[in-house]
Parts: sequence; C-alpha cells; structure tokens
Amino acid sequence: MNTSHDNYMKASRLALLALTVSAAPAARGQEREDRTLLTQAQMTAIINEVSGERAMHHIMELVPYQRVRPPEEYSGPYQESRVIAKFAKEYGFSNVSIETYGPAGATTPQPTQGELWMTAPKNVKLFDIHDIALALASTNANGDISAELVDVGAGRAQDFEGKDVKGKFVLTSGSTGAVYTQATQRGAIGVLGISAIGYQRSIDFPNQIVWSTVNATPGTVAWSVTPEVQHNLQALIVRGEKITIRSITKSVMVPNKQEYVHAEIPGDGSTTQEVGISGHLYEGFIKQGANDDNSGCALILEIGRAYMKLIAEGKLPRPKRTINFQFVPEIAGTNAYLAAHPDKQKNMIGTLNFDMEAIRVAASRSFWVLQRTPDTFPSYLNDIAQSMMEYIADISRERVRFRRSLSGYAPTQPVESPRGSKDAFYIKIDKHYGSSDHVTYMQHGIPAVMFITWPDMWYHSSEDTPDKQDPTQYKRAAAVGLGGLAVISSGTDEMAARVVAENLGRGLSRMGESHVKGLGYMADAADGPALTTAYKEARNAIRHQAEIEKAVVRTASVMWTNVAEGKKRTAGFEPLIDQRASALMNEVKAAYQLEALQHNVPAAEPVVSADEKAAASTMVEAVPPAPGAGGPGGGRGGGGGGRGAGATGPSLPDEFNAELSLLLGKGLSAMQIRDFLSGEFTPLPLSDVMAVLQARATAGSIKLVPKK
Repeated sequence: MNTSHDNYMKASRLALLALTVSAAPAARGQEREDRTLLTQAQMTAIINEVSGERAMHHIMELVPYQRVRPPEEYSGPYQESRVIAKFAKEYGFSNVSIETYGPAGATTPQPTQGELWMTAPKNVKLFDIHDIALALASTNANGDISAELVDVGAGRAQDFEGKDVKGKFVLTSGSTGAVYTQATQRGAIGVLGISAIGYQRSIDFPNQIVWSTVNATPGTVAWSVTPEVQHNLQALIVRGEKITIRSITKSVMVPNKQEYVHAEIPGDGSTTQEVGISGHLYEGFIKQGANDDNSGCALILEIGRAYMKLIAEGKLPRPKRTINFQFVPEIAGTNAYLAAHPDKQKNMIGTLNFDMEAIRVAASRSFWVLQRTPDTFPSYLNDIAQSMMEYIADISRERVRFRRSLSGYAPTQPVESPRGSKDAFYIKIDKHYGSSDHVTYMQHGIPAVMFITWPDMWYHSSEDTPDKQDPTQYKRAAAVGLGGLAVISSGTDEMAARVVAENLGRGLSRMGESHVKGLGYMADAADGPALTTAYKEARNAIRHQAEIEKAVVRTASVMWTNVAEGKKRTAGFEPLIDQRASALMNEVKAAYQLEALQHNVPAAEPVVSADEKAAASTMVEAVPPAPGAGGPGGGRGGGGGGRGAGATGPSLPDEFNAELSLLLGKGLSAMQIRDFLSGEFTPLPLSDVMAVLQARATAGSIKLVPKK
C-alpha cells in the first residue's frame, strides 16, 4: 500500500469537496429550506462567528461542578452573577448591572455540613454534601442523630401499616418529600428517599439524585439517596440485617436576597421599541444545573458577544431596537425586573427565552424543541424562531439528493464545533408549554417563545454537569438565537414586510394541518352520527385556525416602528385568510359527502343541539381572586399540566388546562371555550367542559351567567 500517495489523493478529494461546497450557493438557486429572513451572507457570517467553545467556557466558569455555596457568598453578588457581569463587561455590553430584590431582613438556611452514614452492620459513609450537594433534601436540618432504618417500600399510607417507625429512619423508593411527611407524622426522625423522576430513569441512571427540598421540623432530617444505594440498603434489610443510620447536619441562616443580571446592546435611538432575550441563572440557590439553566445564560452571553462583533465588522447592521439580556432567578426574577422597570414592559415587543440548551441530544434521547406561544397569545414571533431553527437543521444534514453535486457526502454547510459532536440536529416545533420565563413575559403582555432540550435525562439532578454538554449543540442554538434576535431587533419596515410574508406562508401550512386533522376525524368515524360529529369538529378546527392566523398577522404590525402604519399595511390580509378558510371548508364538505357515501348514510348538515344552545347562551365570568390568592387557574404556569387545573373536582386532560385558565377571563361563552380548546387541541365533549365549569362556579372561582 502506497500510504503517501493515498494520503495525497485523500487530501485532494477533500480540497475539491471544500471548493464544491463553498461554490455551491453561487452555482444554483437556493432551495426553500436554504432561505431564511436574513440573507445567506448574514447567516453564514453568524454561523462562522458563534462559538460553542466559548459558551462551554462560560459554563466552566459558572458551574464547573455542583457545590455547597459558602455562607459568605450571600453577603455580596453570587458567583454566577459575578461571572456573567464580568464576561458582559469584557465583551462590551452596555448598562451591565446586578440588581437585588426581596424582603428586607429575610433569611434562609444554608447547609455547611451534611454527612449520612451507615454505622451498622458496618461503618460506611454513604453521602457527603461536599461530594453531592443535592443529597441533603432538608437544607434547614441541624443535629447529629442515629437510629435504626425501616423499609416502607413506596411510602404510601398503607405501606406504613404494621410497621413501628417512631424514633427511626425510614427507607423508601418513593418521593423524599411526600414520604417525609407520612413518616414524621408517625414519629420517624428521618427519611432516605430516591425522588426519581420516572421509574425508567431510576433504572437507567442508578447513581442520580434528583433535586428535592423539604422543610424539616427540628430533630428530623430528609436525605435523597441514589436508586443504587436505596436498593442496596433494601437488600440488606431483606437479608435480615439490622441497619443503623447516622445523620450529621449543620446549617446557618444567611440573607435571603435574590438577584439578577441585566445587560444591553443599545439600539440606534430611532425607536422606543425594545426586545428581550433571557435565561434563568438561578432556580433556588442549592440547585446549580449546568444545563438547567446555566446553559441558557452561557448561550445568550455568547449570542450577544457574537452579535456585537459582527456589527463592528459590518457584517450585521446595528439594531434599531435596544436588546435586553436577562439572567434571572426563574420566573420570580423576570417579574421583579419588569416590576422595577415598567418602561421596559411597555416597550418590549418580543422575547426569546432559552431554558436547557446544551445537552448532547443523541446521548439524552432528545430533541431541541421550540415551544410556540399558545393560541390564547398568537404572535408573529413563532415563525421567526421556526424559520431560523429549520434553516440550521437543514444545512446541517447530509441531503442525499445533493450527494453528486452540491455537497458530496456531507452537509451543505455543517454547523459544528471543533470539539463538539457531528450528531444530527434533531429539532421539533411544538405547542406551547409553560414553566419558564417566557410565561412571565406573556403575563406582562410581551410575546415570548422558549427553546428547550427535552427530554433531559439529567434534569434537576446531581448529574446535571458540564460533561453532558455538546459544543456543537451550543453553536447551533447560538446561530438560531442570533439569527432570530437580529430579525426582531432590526426595526426596519423592509424586515417587517418579510416577517408578515413568513407569517402568511407558514400560516397557510398551519391551516393545512388543521385541515388534515379534520379530515382525519371524518375518516375515523365509525357510523353516521359519529361522521356528522366529526364533520362539525373538522369545520371547527379550520375556523379556529383561521382566527389564529388572522391574529398572527395583526400582531406583526408591531414590527413596524410606526405600529399604526403597520396595522394599515397588514389589514388587507384578513379577508384573504377568510377566503382560504372558505376554500378548505368546501373541501371538508366534499370529503364529508364522500365519507357519507362510503358509510351509506345521508350527508346531513349538523343540527345545533339543545345543550349547545344552552352553552352558547352561558357566559363565563372570572371572579377576582382574594388578596394573596392565585387566579382562577394559576396563570399561564404549567402550559400543559396541573398548574392550570385551578380547582378540585372534574378536570380536563392536562394539555387543556393552562389554556382553559386563560380563556375563563376572556368574556367568552361556554360554547366558545369548548370550541377554542377543541380547535387548538382535539375535540372535547361539551359535557366534560360544562362539568368543569360548573364545578368551578360552585367553588366560586368563576360565575356562569346568562348571555345578555
């Protein structure tokens, strides 16, 4: 084998491939997936500049490992705030500040010592908080206590029957916090739980401790242990061994101050409009997650650095709108900032929120997900984010149809970091989910989307450390984020028109999806009555989506710095969207008639039932909450879960609840609420919706009144 000749030929082929790739854009027109709201030259400049390595450097300064925060750190800025402010000043951000908030004189416990021992049948240190900070769940515990260990299995009430736990430690496979309550009510002095998020993760990751907090009563303690340790201790007990546990804990009271870091890239002064980009730097002070969410903060810091460098080099124009970078305690910090700066709340037209960005997606079985705004908050912003996300994903994959011409056997423009993976960029455009700072911006009237990696196999755990992160994922996320930020901060009427065009094109696609959904309802119908109901739901899905798309175009008017002018320029599209909906309705009707022939039933037009007439005549009025209480449904909090449930009694499936909570305060009829939820998600029986509304009316959180 002639090695030198082979190496020469290989190098020649690589050089030719590089020339082919670089020349490809000039050789032929771009395909649709190779276009986005910025020019290709601007996107290429962004891709070349954003650095996954620099974002990793930020992480290694922010949270190189999970640590016990020393008490003296509470007397000044926290480590993470100092790191962010230092980098921001070095990179040239403006108005860099660390702001504190919270009740004066408030204090909180900070552990300084925590050791968990098995002292019999042998002497073994099981956990030390300076090894694994999240092991100690009761951060306010103090004392040196020893007792026998009793296994209570899953830790349900029935699992305690016949077991004497008074004055003893309890071992459980259940949640640390929940079992602690059960155990201490029965006189136990401590609990060892695993707090696993899901059974599968306890099997796949037996050495992971999931974050749990317990407010311990004096003389008691709560520990979270790994599934492996829990299983080993359980096995000893089954074998007949008597286990003695010793817990040594000490905590001190420290100032309970909260703080956030703010920085800006100033606009050119031509408009009062501003935009935001955010990530949460803190989620409590004991938990310190590399991915959740120091990764989001590391990422937006890099986005800002790259943006300013490209502006200085003339590769991107200076933004007209001031850009606000927020590094906050999750949700509470965003609320505090907007409350302290009402001018920002008034002037912001959109925010990009980054929460959990850098996990290597292939290792975590993940997608990088865009969480859109919900249908109760339609926005132009979704399509900007989706456009950038799909662009980076498409140019980063090898497209087989290009293998002989544009790229060879390679992506057309790989977005990869020198020390990162070459994994595919797995992305997903998804419906809204809350529980992060984008929710808070929307509660203040500011449209916001969230980017998140999900699932995250190390979420909220002792294993949320930098070694799970991928510089390539950072680079791709930074390219998406900077591209989107450059669009919304542009402030030009030309860009505004481009955004409206994007909204219209993608809105047509979404209306097509609602059409497909409705046709599916009819195709699945088993008999004549079911078919007629499905036809009604298909029409509702299209009608709902048409209203959302008209609202999206209306929101795009804010992209003009003269919003009134923007409203004039976009108004003409609404009747055109109605025409689209009419055409789709005609297709649905034709499909209904075809399905009726297949079932050998008449294609009768649906009749409004007595229950539907009653629901259409019943208005829903929200009752203002009592001082200090939550709203009728807990706000926009859990975009698909229990935080939106609001009241005991009948409930809708989880994914409906957050939207239901918001619809209750919009002055709609019961029928309009049912139709909205069914159009956004899947058909809901009217009887289910009415049962929930009547239960809430009985509880006093809403009123059901006749339509005037």
